[in-house]
Amino acid sequence: MTPTPPYEMPIIPTVNTDLPPVPVPTATYATATPPPTPTQGVLPATPTLAPGQTFIEPTLTPTFNVAPILYYSQSGDTVPGIAKRFNVTEEEVTSSEQISPTGLIKPGTLLIIPDRIDDNTTPNIQIMPDSEIVFSGTAVDFNVTAYVKQAGGHLSTYREFLSSTGWSTGAQIIDRAADENSINPRLLLAILEYESRWVTGQSIDTLHADYPMGFVDLRYKSGFMQLVWAVNQLSTGYYGWRAGTLTELQFPDGTNLRLDPNLNAGTVAIQYLFSRLHSQSQWAQIINPETGFPTIYAQMFGDPWARAELVNPIFPPGLAQPPMVLPFETNTEWNYSGGPHGAWEHDGALAAIDFAPSTDHGGCDPTPTWVVASASGLVVRSDNGVVMIDLDGDGYEQTGWNLLYLHIGAKDRVKVGTWVEANDWLGHASCEGGVSTGTHLHFVRKYNGEWLPADGPIPFVLDGWQAKLGKKPYEGTLINGDRTIRADPVGQPWSIIFRDSDVTPTPIP
Repeated sequence: MTPTPPYEMPIIPTVNTDLPPVPVPTATYATATPPPTPTQGVLPATPTLAPGQTFIEPTLTPTFNVAPILYYSQSGDTVPGIAKRFNVTEEEVTSSEQISPTGLIKPGTLLIIPDRIDDNTTPNIQIMPDSEIVFSGTAVDFNVTAYVKQAGGHLSTYREFLSSTGWSTGAQIIDRAADENSINPRLLLAILEYESRWVTGQSIDTLHADYPMGFVDLRYKSGFMQLVWAVNQLSTGYYGWRAGTLTELQFPDGTNLRLDPNLNAGTVAIQYLFSRLHSQSQWAQIINPETGFPTIYAQMFGDPWARAELVNPIFPPGLAQPPMVLPFETNTEWNYSGGPHGAWEHDGALAAIDFAPSTDHGGCDPTPTWVVASASGLVVRSDNGVVMIDLDGDGYEQTGWNLLYLHIGAKDRVKVGTWVEANDWLGHASCEGGVSTGTHLHFVRKYNGEWLPADGPIPFVLDGWQAKLGKKPYEGTLINGDRTIRADPVGQPWSIIFRDSDVTPTPIP
């Protein structure tokens, strides 16, 4: 079966209550101005009729925004995503420049789009760059432990027991959530501070002591599980906006609001998260760039837009996947056990695919078969079932191409700091590193910290096999010319796959 993220069984955190309370910065919020009501047509007065004439009352259809929209593409934009956000067909998205119907559009390309969106939308104000949401190059020089210690709040003394890693500090659970989900740690700290004051002060009330993100659900009771919940919301907003599957916010008070189509993925991630926690009127104050969450974020970490300029764009023009091989040896039977699905948590980009070695007994039995490197690179993480390979070799998984191999067993697992070539051994598939019902490999790509959908603008291609979505997550196919392999979690014959090329891997000492 497909891997699911590690859901921990937390122990009630211990807190050093001897520390004096720390003053907490406060912010004032302006009342948001309601969006203007669209102006509709007005019927003319009934004219004077001659004898024998009959007046037929005209039916006027209100006309909104007749002129087309001139939209400049942003990094990560695609025609399918833009069409859904602007409520038009893909054919109606036009440009004087040549644009790919399915691939990434070069940032700054002028697009002409019919205006079919009324005025009842979220504010057309971008409040957070994309690079501050994902685990991008802006996070390379950020030390979570040092920041939490200096802030001196509740998080600096917080401890939590996680079943997979044991007792963990507040800083360690932030680092873990950021690493596993490729989310910017600054963002997690800022949201935690805004909702509960855990970073610079003490919990604002007893409820937030157990639910620091403000989401009350026994399944998410603890600091780490609240981070897991928040990451899911951010990922839903961010990657849903990329794909065009998220176009509207629904609030707990029963109201809804269409997202302005000119926003960026980073802004939508923030808007979506807070729409899950607060009424629309409260939400309007929170996203206010002058007095709300963006202000607190800048007070904590400085100008996020200035940092973004150092690493933008996330996707440079002409980006393409480097050549990659299937992550297992030749002449060895494997199964395509899971089509495109969540990269780490269930929500967000459908970036992962699964392969399972053929076994006699199934379940989590160990297997002697090897997982191999699909491309050359530097091993920058190797623990808790994870191997992360940095293809550009700079030592940072926040930059360039990176490959995540999940469920790699501890026995024979490649060590951190090892340089591997394509086809070198990495270890053996297992059930380690998360909840899993069977031995398999969970395989994902990311670029500049952003998960790449397996069936997206940059196709996931391994030895000529291209991943394609199914009707729902975990379903789907691999296609290579006229050959098709269909994903199946229990290893049916139609899911069997062999590597065609005859390459012998190099053993790693």
